[in-house]
Amino acid sequence: MSTVTLKILPVDKTIEVAEGTNLLEALITVAPGLADKQKSDKDGSASHVFVQEGRKGLSKTSREENEKLDAIVGVGSKSRLAAYVTVLGTENVTVELLGEFSGL
Repeated sequence: MSTVTLKILPVDKTIEVAEGTNLLEALITVAPGLADKQKSDKDGSASHVFVQEGRKGLSKTSREENEKLDAIVGVGSKSRLAAYVTVLGTENVTVELLGEFSGL
C-alpha cells in the first residue's frame, strides 16, 4: 500500500496519507472540528474543498457528489466534497479548506 503527501492550505500543513483513505478522514486529523460539522451537515457543504493539485490522485466524482455540488453556492472546477473522495495513492495532493476551517 502506497502513501502520498497531502498538503492542506491555507494553513500549510502536510500529512502522509495511505492509499484508500477517505479524504475527509484525513482532513479530520488536522481539523478535528470537521467531524462535528459533518454531523449537522444537511447539504454536504461542510466537506467542500478546492483541489489545487493532484486531482488525478483522487477518486472520480460520483453522481451523488455531483448532485450535492450542484446545490452548493461557490462551487468551481476545483471543487470536491471530501466526504466522497478516496485518495488513490498515485500522486501527491494539495487541497484548500474553505469556510470556517480555512483558518484552523
